[in-house]
Amino acid sequence: MGADREGRGRRRRVRVAACAGGAAVLLAGCASMPDSGDLRGVESTPRQDTQVRVFALPPRDDARPAEIVQGFLEALTSDDTDYETARKYLAGQALEDWRPSTSTTILAEGPNATPESSGTREDDGDLVYRLTGRRVARVDAQNAYAPADGSYSETVHLTRLEDSKQWRIDRLPQGVVLGKSDFRRTYVSVNKYYFTSSTQPGQMGTVADPVYVRRQVDPVTQMVRSLLKGPTRWLEPVARTSFPPGTALKKGVESLTPDDQNKLTVPLNGRADRAELGKCREMAAQLLFTLQDLTPTGVDEVELQRSDGTQLCELDEDRAGIVAAHGAGQGADFEYFIDGDDRLVRMSSRGGVESPEPVPGVLGAGDKSLRSAAVARDEDRAAGVLLDGSALYVGSLASGGSLGDPVVLSEGSTEGDRLTTPSWDGRNDLWVADRDPQNPRLLMLQDGAGEPVEVATPQLDGRIEAVRVAADGVRIALIVEKDDKRSLLIGRIERGDDRSGRTTVSIVGLRSVTPQLEEVRAMSWAGDSRLVVVGRESGGVQLMRYVQVDGSTLDGPELAALTGVQEIAASEDESLPLVAHSEDGIVRLSSGSQWQQVVEKGSAPVYPG
Repeated sequence: MGADREGRGRRRRVRVAACAGGAAVLLAGCASMPDSGDLRGVESTPRQDTQVRVFALPPRDDARPAEIVQGFLEALTSDDTDYETARKYLAGQALEDWRPSTSTTILAEGPNATPESSGTREDDGDLVYRLTGRRVARVDAQNAYAPADGSYSETVHLTRLEDSKQWRIDRLPQGVVLGKSDFRRTYVSVNKYYFTSSTQPGQMGTVADPVYVRRQVDPVTQMVRSLLKGPTRWLEPVARTSFPPGTALKKGVESLTPDDQNKLTVPLNGRADRAELGKCREMAAQLLFTLQDLTPTGVDEVELQRSDGTQLCELDEDRAGIVAAHGAGQGADFEYFIDGDDRLVRMSSRGGVESPEPVPGVLGAGDKSLRSAAVARDEDRAAGVLLDGSALYVGSLASGGSLGDPVVLSEGSTEGDRLTTPSWDGRNDLWVADRDPQNPRLLMLQDGAGEPVEVATPQLDGRIEAVRVAADGVRIALIVEKDDKRSLLIGRIERGDDRSGRTTVSIVGLRSVTPQLEEVRAMSWAGDSRLVVVGRESGGVQLMRYVQVDGSTLDGPELAALTGVQEIAASEDESLPLVAHSEDGIVRLSSGSQWQQVVEKGSAPVYPG
């Protein structure tokens, strides 16, 4: 019924290592290059093993202009620490002013370079080449990734040096430009972690902030520097760091490496010298969460040092879990879905395929016919939407008790114009969208009860068809329909109080994470910063894939599509199986196995959340 599932562990492992023995691959330019005409396909760099460092060659003596441009573009795809080889192709003001860290522009293919025919001549020692291509994404100065489209067109100016008579580039655009395949080889996505509002009473929660760093260029130090600079602009309004403003690595510290006990010592500047013990441990926890999967053996302990070299504090992985709630914790005990009798049922999330059983309490008794449900993350309560979509109930997952009155009602004229599947966040707040064309709204119930709060969506253009809130409570995924197109958007949840003290909630910063998909059928959070999505490209067939919240896709085998997938469920605990509602009924996919049918009749699979 499907191919093997991508290997999955408790967390997505991002082990980054240097090649044993310091082996390297040289990006050799062509021995001779034409003096004129188009330069095509800098995407020629073959895909290398991710543990092999790749270096470029410097310009040879008397290299022609076309060879200088080609060599420079190839050097941008190398693993030089500070683009040392690329800088050897520059001269004059370009050598002083070029800042490769400004941005990285990713093109569908490597940039094409074409000599401009007007206004410059080689005989005059003055040439211009135009770089062109189709944009697919951009990584900014904060290392944040964002999809992009449109054409790319920039120029580089070459001059012949008076003393050596060698051609060099003396004017060029800021940043780096390279093709998609070289970007995937050269860069790796890593989550850095900040704090947000509590997921459990009295305990702080974390939120992932994914960034891209160069895979083979001291990624540990890159990530520490990035973490110290604070959250990316999109996440900053709802995230905070425990590092005092201005905290950076101690002057003179160029590289950080864990010792043979997987302990990382981080010397800080004077801005952190007076941090209290509790605050220091929060800082250390951020570092541990960020670096836990970045080296071949991981970082198990962090020691922070003052500017004078004395210890500020230390923290290991076990104690970091006391400082803050991080990740999926113990994970879900059960998977849930609506069975053929319209009841909420469950089965063990870690066992083999077994017969599901009705949940304890009224939602499993069959007194109310349900079409969808959401289970609170502590698995003590659940919310169910009636079969016709008109009402939302909340009930205990314990034997006995009554259901009570509905907490939300919809007056939509048809079933498709009523309530969506609900979703619980890590704060125990319950979310649902009402699709009534006469009164479309997104609602939140604090602690799953009381008067619903109508959520402001000032940037929303279209109708919400599905809602999934992340465990951190500050990010929300929405499937939005407009003009017969369904898109997956990620928004930031901002909470506050009005003048009367009532809670206000807004969804802002909406951005598409699947611009290549014409129709998104279903989605679910599947980790700290990724989702599993069922959708279709324009003119294509239905597919299932993982996407990052920044819109990027990770390397690895794609999930096998199921025929007629209508709903998909995943857990933030990546070791748990995927569960789907397809034309084969309820099926699930465990690591290293194939899709297996659970029951022939069923719908609306969910994990807690």
